[in-house]
Amino acid sequence: MSQTTRNEALVQMTIGTLGAGEVAQALAIHLLKAGHEVLLSNSRDPSSLKQLVSTLGKGARGVTMDEAARAPIVVLAVPWPKVTAVLRKSPDWEGRILIDATNHFLLPSMDLADLKGRVSSEIVSELAPSAKVVKALNTLYASNLARDPKVGKGRRVIFVSGDDAGAKAEVGGLLNGLGFAVIDLGTLSEGGRAQQVGSGLAGVDLVQFGD
Repeated sequence: MSQTTRNEALVQMTIGTLGAGEVAQALAIHLLKAGHEVLLSNSRDPSSLKQLVSTLGKGARGVTMDEAARAPIVVLAVPWPKVTAVLRKSPDWEGRILIDATNHFLLPSMDLADLKGRVSSEIVSELAPSAKVVKALNTLYASNLARDPKVGKGRRVIFVSGDDAGAKAEVGGLLNGLGFAVIDLGTLSEGGRAQQVGSGLAGVDLVQFGD
């Protein structure tokens, strides 16, 4: 494992979210605080996000899923049963970055979907073949993700995995700029499996001390 280099020169970006639940909201808080623009979307009309956007404040907008999916970096944060339908309706990704923040829970039972031994993020990658998929943001509970990334003299850990080194570096730089400690676990196959629910990393709130 290697830690990504912290990005001191934070570039202001536009990030779209497919889904506007707890994970998307938790990340949006940090992104907006850092001066980024966040395009939130859900399966309903953007007007349904009016109150949430008002609460989040400057830089947040409610948009359609199609518009959110056209942002340079997009966060997939919908329940697992909706992943296939959402991605099949999305425009061609054309090499844009898709952060897979999903976990393969079935609702409302919270049982795990039978992936037949496969890695969930590889399934996401197949559904969005022209996207650069990076697995991230799924191992922390949303309540912990929403908390200050800085914990005393340490930083809260977020893991990333992916097959495109440049995409991982860009996502890692973004998250580092928000104050998180980013640890690269490797490919979607290896790192993505380590991040899945049922692994030793899922649900664990880790803090890294030192550089």
